[in-house]
Amino acid sequence: MLQKTVLVVTVVVIAVVMAGLGFAGGYYYRGTPAASPGAVTNSTLSILGAGTLDTIFPELANALVNETPGISAPMATQTYEGSLDVTTAITATHAPADVAAVADFRLIPSLLEPTYAGYEVVFGATPEVLVYNQTLSAFSGINEANWAEKLIQDVTTPGNKPMAIWNASTDPNGYNEIFSLELQGMLYNSSTSTFYSQLYTGGSSTPAQGISGRTILEHESQAATLINTGVVSAFITYQSYAVVNHLHYQLFNPIVGLGANNSTALADFAGLSTTLYGGSPGTFTTVHPAPVLFAVCVPSTAPNPALGAAFIHLLLSPQGSAILAAGGAFTPIFPGWVDHESAVPSVIAPDVVPMPAWASALLG
Repeated sequence: MLQKTVLVVTVVVIAVVMAGLGFAGGYYYRGTPAASPGAVTNSTLSILGAGTLDTIFPELANALVNETPGISAPMATQTYEGSLDVTTAITATHAPADVAAVADFRLIPSLLEPTYAGYEVVFGATPEVLVYNQTLSAFSGINEANWAEKLIQDVTTPGNKPMAIWNASTDPNGYNEIFSLELQGMLYNSSTSTFYSQLYTGGSSTPAQGISGRTILEHESQAATLINTGVVSAFITYQSYAVVNHLHYQLFNPIVGLGANNSTALADFAGLSTTLYGGSPGTFTTVHPAPVLFAVCVPSTAPNPALGAAFIHLLLSPQGSAILAAGGAFTPIFPGWVDHESAVPSVIAPDVVPMPAWASALLG
């Protein structure tokens, strides 16, 4: 079950500048990791990853193949889907994966550790944003303060296209979009229900349901096609997804976008929750907002654990950070944050540090 309590801790973090050492965005980039590890010959890399990584991780996998003789990483052995689908594939269907990556850093400790994983590494942050059809008059003059009003104006106008939403019980983006709507109402209209209630029902004791006609439940992997073909007028997603798919988007207040981790943000997050379907029929679980942090692990059942570790090593290198940060998709985190430092393989040990106290507290 996802954690249900939050320890409020004030933290100051400094960000990475991708051109080298320096500051920008939110984290500190320290040093340069060792060169890529030795070849892992005659191996095929398999990846299970969050849907928004479906462009970035294949690029990283290809870089690893180019630098490591004797390995391959075909798309046939890479699957990108909702993060809860990723964990279920490992625990329920025992899908082979040398690398598993999720869009909510709380999922690996709560759903995979200790049986299916011994550790996780937090490697990047990216906030929620509103992707919208800029040709629609309803979105004229959109900004950080009024984007939700513009969205509601659009989807409640008869004849207009709906907003795409995602399944919160399989995809963290599904519950994060709910939290962004609630936080926008909290910060700008003094009520978490101001915008949420215009698009959803339920969410307290039962899972939230999108209002028909104003929302349409879709799979996130289809989001770019949906907006580009006019099937939907808008959706809330990760900035990384918007960047890699060249979509027009509006940034949120850092708290609303789940990009902040200061004491004010953590206190706001602690006061909100939504209900998801549990792991078995008829059961439910509760999730609170948290900063959007992507995490990765080598599952205990990995066919090629050394190859998985080599991929993570590359992910945390300057080369990997440059791929993550291209276009402003992610803010890379280096050194990566690890929850169980003693379990980390030696090849990535120089690339990680213990997880900050505020983040560890969110793991429950």
